[in-house]
Amino acid sequence: MNENKYSLDTLRHSAAHIMAYAVQRLYKDVKFAIGPSIENGFYYDFDLETAINPEDFKKISDEIEKIVKEKVPFRRYVMKKDKALEFFAAKGQIYKMELINGITDEEVTFYELGDFTDMCRGPHIENAHELRNFKLIDIAGAYWRGSEKNKMLQRIYGTAFFTKDELMNYVKFREEAKKRDHRVIGKHLFSIHPESGAGLIHWHPDGAQLLDTIESFWKKEHLLNGYQLVRTPHIASEELYRISGHLQNYADMMYSSMDIEGKPYRVRPMNCPGHIKIYSSSLHSYRDLPVRIAELGTVYRFEKSGVLHGLLRVRGFTIDDAHIIVEKEQVMEEICRVFEFTLKILSAFGFNEFKVYISTRPEKKYVGELKDWLVAEESLKKAVESKKIEYEIDEGGGAFYGPKIDVKIKDALGRFWQCSTIQFDFNLPERFSVFYIDEKGEKKTPFMIHRAIFGSIERFVGMLTEQYSANFPVWLSPQQLRILTISDKHEPAAEEMLKKLVNAGIRASLDSKNLSLNKKIRNAIKEHVSYIGIIGDKEAESGRISIRDRKADIGSFSSDELIEKFRYSCETKAEKL
Repeated sequence: MNENKYSLDTLRHSAAHIMAYAVQRLYKDVKFAIGPSIENGFYYDFDLETAINPEDFKKISDEIEKIVKEKVPFRRYVMKKDKALEFFAAKGQIYKMELINGITDEEVTFYELGDFTDMCRGPHIENAHELRNFKLIDIAGAYWRGSEKNKMLQRIYGTAFFTKDELMNYVKFREEAKKRDHRVIGKHLFSIHPESGAGLIHWHPDGAQLLDTIESFWKKEHLLNGYQLVRTPHIASEELYRISGHLQNYADMMYSSMDIEGKPYRVRPMNCPGHIKIYSSSLHSYRDLPVRIAELGTVYRFEKSGVLHGLLRVRGFTIDDAHIIVEKEQVMEEICRVFEFTLKILSAFGFNEFKVYISTRPEKKYVGELKDWLVAEESLKKAVESKKIEYEIDEGGGAFYGPKIDVKIKDALGRFWQCSTIQFDFNLPERFSVFYIDEKGEKKTPFMIHRAIFGSIERFVGMLTEQYSANFPVWLSPQQLRILTISDKHEPAAEEMLKKLVNAGIRASLDSKNLSLNKKIRNAIKEHVSYIGIIGDKEAESGRISIRDRKADIGSFSSDELIEKFRYSCETKAEKL
């Protein structure tokens, strides 16, 4: 097959139709919803009484292979809208009828594949024989049109590639990604309980310790870089969000109001209004600017249960928010500073490869002056170019209130994750009448930059967990060292060693359970402890400790030597001692 003949999207979209045809041949009374190509493959949504399981994939795949061998062609034709409705009504295809009723065109394009007919703009491959490298990979429930009010459909996911090698490489990638799934390997870090509410995280001791390490580093770096740390309430009067415009424009993501002494309140969906109120609580002159306000602020937003995903998609999460108030003349320098700071923070966690996107002014609906948009957009471009990083322009893709930079980070598996955002906001300063006093003694509206480096810290921890397979670098590790005793008589020496290490700030613990040494070692490795210290006769007598990592022995150390090694590794953000 000529790989340039079709795009990968065309191949995958065609694969979705071929899979749907196979399902039609195998199951009675199936109703078809939609079947698009997606980033890594394709899916199709089905409504049928029989529950499809992964065990059924072989049967469906075999049927697909038959269709491929039969070289069933795709045939395109057009039908009038009313005739199309009659056609699908006769087949009982209620989802297709609903889709047609939502179309304004008078004609509908169809593709026919054997006995399977689907409304579709195409394009498609010429015939099924051109689909040679495919695999069905998953099944999930999916509400029709994403609404919980609608019926739950069965969604079968698959993928397709032009070559067998590409397919096998992707299968291997999925297997490795599955091994790193933070929901599985991060069970010692967090849990989610239906009784407490879906999408709300309970942090276990290891998870809480990891958060504390991340947040302490974040706070220290922000203080060193001229930020002022603040805290704002988790609830606020609806009036605050009416002024900000969130109540009018984003009510569907906000939780219902609560009555407090006859006044409606909301849990906060974002931190911006609170930061603006803090800035506006005192008078600022041009000499005070830039003012950099930062907070690890927890917010609450409604997400449908079907999209919740471990730490990656939740309903309550902490944003490492910062809002920077600057003069127009300071914008260029400040954006360069913010972008450089962002890359520095991400690099400390082992992320050094990025994709950067700059979203510019929408063509029609936007607030603020055109000249200010041009200054903002130019500053974003200059900041990225100053670090010699390639970027893509999303023309017209900015929010109505300002242009932005989005940073996606590349992980150990080559996946890119949306992470940092640097966003101008021309809307809130106007809505809240934010000002400063310029050198002429006059009130002037400043520029406001909204910036988050981690984005959601919950999501960032999920990404970190998968990046390192939960075996975090020593400076981040919740359990840096576990001391194991060979027998009860070694406990006094182990406790003395533990006391010295903990006093020096090392996250250490003691396992003196009545278990074999090998069992203790296996438990420590399973629980993602970075280093294991063993104390037996020789160590107890010498006052030293034998250290091994998760794989092998690395030597014997005194408490002072070990403390120095840990300190150096933490200060340099090294992955190992």
